[in-house]
Amino acid sequence: MSETLVLVLIVLVVLLAAGVATLAWLLVRPPQARDPAFDELARLQAESAARLQAMGEALAGRQSETAGRLQAMGEALAGRQAELARVLSERLDSVSSRLGASLETNTQQTVDRLQTLHERLAVIDHAQKNLAELSSHVTSLRDVLANKQARGAFGQAAMEAIVQDRLPKGAYEFQYTLANNTRPDCVVFLPDKRPLVIDAKFPLEAVTALRAATTDDERKLAAQRIRTDVAKHVGDIAGKYLIPGETQDLALMFVPSESVYADLHDGFDDVVQKAYRARVVIVSPSLLMLAIQVMQQILKDARMREAADQIRTEVGRMLEDVVRLRERVLKLQQHFGQTNEDLRQILISSEKVEKRASRIEELEFDGEDAAGVNVIAAPMARRLEAGE
Repeated sequence: MSETLVLVLIVLVVLLAAGVATLAWLLVRPPQARDPAFDELARLQAESAARLQAMGEALAGRQSETAGRLQAMGEALAGRQAELARVLSERLDSVSSRLGASLETNTQQTVDRLQTLHERLAVIDHAQKNLAELSSHVTSLRDVLANKQARGAFGQAAMEAIVQDRLPKGAYEFQYTLANNTRPDCVVFLPDKRPLVIDAKFPLEAVTALRAATTDDERKLAAQRIRTDVAKHVGDIAGKYLIPGETQDLALMFVPSESVYADLHDGFDDVVQKAYRARVVIVSPSLLMLAIQVMQQILKDARMREAADQIRTEVGRMLEDVVRLRERVLKLQQHFGQTNEDLRQILISSEKVEKRASRIEELEFDGEDAAGVNVIAAPMARRLEAGE
């Protein structure tokens, strides 16, 4: 826009210069050479020059006005641009802070979740280790139970643990030798000095065969095997360990498995009844614990009966101590009573001394001289009589 105005101004200036030159030539020309047409032309050129000058001035004013407006528009545009930059900066700062807070929150949540995941993975690893250890134990237990001798040692160890945990030393003995040179797994000495025999048996193979049976014939064969094995165990215990006059009339056959014991009682009641008739009681770990507790109470009652005389003697001595304690308490009570009386007499004397001190301080002797002499003389007379 400004370049166009400059070109227009240049053209006007050129035209004005040409008109001025022509007018000067006409004016300096001799009068005889003048022509009215030239005069008219000069007048028109002068008018054109004046108009061009006015148009130039108008264009210069408009140019200055346009420049002012352009400057104002530039300043306004710069202000709006600055305001836009400020608003954009504030918006960017707000978005950046929100985005930072959101990223920080998400990062913290991610860290917490990863930490929780690590903890759970640690728990899972620990549980997996426990499962692996348990699997190894189960495998070793299966290997133990597969061998008859190892299975017998396992049942005996379980029985010994139960007995040792609940009976005092001296009340039982393992591998005790009887009069017929047999050695049961354990005997418990009851108050009548006759031992109660406990022997551990574990008919696992027959029970496992029964559980693994799939046909009726297999079940019948397994059941018959269980009856045979249990009857043999019961017969061995009754024939070897029940000695009249030496052992108790009853023996315990320990089965170190609650499930095997439950299978025997559920499906082989006839075998259990035969064992009862043979004076052999089949017990599981829980029933053996109960029997041991009953024996422990019986032994405790027997010891109390044996120590009844000593208990009466100790109770008599305790009564004597109580009587002496009562006498000493009564003496102490008398001492306290005498002390209270002495304290009362002391308080009475202190009150009298206080009254006499107040009289002396106030010089109140009128009519009391004789009484004062008697009061002073009386203690002196008592001291003389006492030889002090």
